[in-house]
Amino acid sequence: MASAVAAQVQSSPASAPQLQRGIVKMVLSGCAVIVRGQPRGGPPPERQINLSNVRAGALARRAVQGQPDTKDTPDEPWAFQAREFLRKKVIGKEVCFTVENKTPQGREYGMVYLGKDTSGENIAESLVTEGLATVRREGIRGNNPEQARLCDLEDQAKAAKKGLWSEGGGAHTIRDLKYTIENPRNFVDSLHQKPVNAIIEHVRDGCIVRALLLPDYYLVTVMLSGVKCPTFKREADGSETPEPFSAEAKFFTESRLLQRDVQIILESCPNQVILGTILHPNGNITELLLKEGFARCVDWSMAVYTQGAEKLRAAERSAKERKVRIWKDYVAPTANLDQKDRQFVAKVMQVMNADAIVVKLNSGEHKTIHLSSIRPPRLEGEEKNKDKDKRFRPLYDIPYMFEAREFLRKKLIGKKVNVTVDYIRAATSAMETGGVPAFPERTCATVTIGGINIAEALISKGLATVIRYRQDDDQRSSLYDELLAAEARAIKNGKGLHSKKEVPIHRVADISGETQKAKQFLPFLQRAGRSEAVVEYVFSGSRLKLYMPKETCLITFLLAGIECPRGSRNMPGGMQVAEPYSEEATFFTKELVLQREVEVEVESMDKAGNFIGWLHIEGVNLSVALVENALSKVHFTAERSSYYKTLLSAEETARQRKEKLWANYEEKPKEEVAQLTEEKERVAKYRAVYVTEITDGLHFYAQDVETGTKLESLMESMRGEIAAQPPVEGSFSPRRGDFCIAKFGDGEWYRARIEKVESPAKVHVYYIDYGNDDARTDAVDSVVRDIQNTQCLLNVEYSGIVCPHVTLQFADSKDDVGLGLVKEGLVMVDVRKEKHLQKMVTEYLNGQESAKSARLNIWRYGDFRDDDAVEFGYRR
Repeated sequence: MASAVAAQVQSSPASAPQLQRGIVKMVLSGCAVIVRGQPRGGPPPERQINLSNVRAGALARRAVQGQPDTKDTPDEPWAFQAREFLRKKVIGKEVCFTVENKTPQGREYGMVYLGKDTSGENIAESLVTEGLATVRREGIRGNNPEQARLCDLEDQAKAAKKGLWSEGGGAHTIRDLKYTIENPRNFVDSLHQKPVNAIIEHVRDGCIVRALLLPDYYLVTVMLSGVKCPTFKREADGSETPEPFSAEAKFFTESRLLQRDVQIILESCPNQVILGTILHPNGNITELLLKEGFARCVDWSMAVYTQGAEKLRAAERSAKERKVRIWKDYVAPTANLDQKDRQFVAKVMQVMNADAIVVKLNSGEHKTIHLSSIRPPRLEGEEKNKDKDKRFRPLYDIPYMFEAREFLRKKLIGKKVNVTVDYIRAATSAMETGGVPAFPERTCATVTIGGINIAEALISKGLATVIRYRQDDDQRSSLYDELLAAEARAIKNGKGLHSKKEVPIHRVADISGETQKAKQFLPFLQRAGRSEAVVEYVFSGSRLKLYMPKETCLITFLLAGIECPRGSRNMPGGMQVAEPYSEEATFFTKELVLQREVEVEVESMDKAGNFIGWLHIEGVNLSVALVENALSKVHFTAERSSYYKTLLSAEETARQRKEKLWANYEEKPKEEVAQLTEEKERVAKYRAVYVTEITDGLHFYAQDVETGTKLESLMESMRGEIAAQPPVEGSFSPRRGDFCIAKFGDGEWYRARIEKVESPAKVHVYYIDYGNDDARTDAVDSVVRDIQNTQCLLNVEYSGIVCPHVTLQFADSKDDVGLGLVKEGLVMVDVRKEKHLQKMVTEYLNGQESAKSARLNIWRYGDFRDDDAVEFGYRR
């Protein structure tokens, strides 16, 4: 244990034994101490000094492990009291000593004095005076006054019946030492983390000690909670190899704790290892070890540390910043970042699943931030292999992923947060990770809002878990311990992922592009009026994907009333170039509504199954906002909307600013407009036409009689040309909107326009000179019977969205075809408010009343419109 190496020496006169000084490191018994020198660049030398001419009782000794013949040896009477008397008097204090005798085995005997010279208290005399040691009278020399004085002091102690000389034999001074504890965990739990008085008997390394618990004399090995020091590795041959700074760490703990009176809080006992915190009057050794760079924090035991894990992290951080001892080569994860890039305030624009957000910096740049040290919900084991044929949607198919995303969305979207970058995770390739997809470089940070750590809040609700790291992996959250504590609470309370209940299932129907499903769903949305929705994705400035929480479905939504610039997209004929300001419009819509809660009014749907309507966010109509910011123009379909005037006003304001879409706008002369608005009476200018085709909606196609001969000659010329030079198959590549000639069912060629290209072999065309449709309704049958392929008179009354609205008269009788249909009860009157049409509308309404009275056709069951009440969702 001790070696006879030279300590700091101070010479005395040549006649006297050499006087030496040192600091008492340890008291072995009532008559032996270990003295050390001052440290010089490492642990100092030390030597054992036995007190001359006195003897104290031997302390208890445990049986040698592995030798069944040996037995535990108890204390001799008053041995422990002698050791304690000496320990309290000299431990850690400076003493001077003389070596009077040295045995062949290397044992040194001498006199020890408290202080710097021999004028101090003689330790041997003090022990004899208290009756705690006996004087070795054999071999006493008569000419040695020091020995004579010891004998006198012993006689006085005997007379006073002190210590060893007291009556009763001293059996009550023998300790009942307990070397083992049958159930360490129950023992630790029984103390309820209350401080226990103890003496540190041995220091194995910087963070593991052997302690004597008082007053019950339990001898236990305690490992410091939350830290790990460099150790001495035991090799196969039994030798020990010290890790860097292990000896220094051990000395640091020894010099402060060995044989000191301390208090120990026993905190936990995993795997029969007792974890605790040692409290000394001068401070907490755990924090000191970390601060001086002799230890590092460990996560597995940090969770049970009761004195505040943040103090340990702060101490470790201080050592890292100063690069002391084990941290001499330490490089901080964010060392290469400027201060402004390490800590900043940003606005949250988007939540990506459950562990990442997109924020907008003050510079306007968008940056993806991953929450440090957390793992979002994921599929485990057999769940990964289920329903392989089913389209996998992580947000809805991974348990608790939707709840986690919604928690972050409601908490953060559109709000300013404080971001503290903890580390930058380097990019990984698929090869390095063995089949795992490659990840780009990720910025991982602690995000707080209103003092709340978002990652901690997410974990405490059981909506994410904490990533476990290797002990030497420093790339982790700066508040890692709080995350572990939050996870422990979530596990204890059975929250979210840790719940034993059945996982929530989200059956969300995606009807985007599903025309049939959209048709079925349309009436419900129309009757609902304003419906709540969440914007899940923004395709362009006016095209969005919405989640309808009440209906639990996803729909594609187009903004009504505006014409927004189109972005680039793949077309059958190649890539379509983006229109000017399409990106700006998309960015504007994203900033305003992405992942926000909005209200939508669905008015109709297009042929692709996309719903069309108005979107409102916090009282702002998105269509109006886009027009106001010169990123869209008003579309003519907005004319019959209640927002039409607002849209026109917004467009006029944007037009006046002459920016973006209106940058090159030149105002038209106003005189032409004035002439158009002066017309107050209906003007009847009938012209002769030839009706060629009638559709289900009572739209019909007509040819002017005046130009009929020209058309016939044109067709004859065209067909003659084709007969002379037949078209070569494959020579024409059809594109939507192109004009061409196409062969109709009658085998003749007609002029046409390409409407849709399904494949090179199947193309939809529209015959521009004739319209053709075989499906008929009763009303259409009546019209077909009367006017198709006959000459009529036509007058344009007003313009419509798709085509002009007209009145039609029979050429011979001049009877109104539309009025005849109304009187037969085959159609209803569309009431117009224009003044110049009121006379004709009144005549039509009178005809409708007579058909209703006679219960003709659609009126056969009375006026069915009476059920169109507000309570059924009908709005006039």
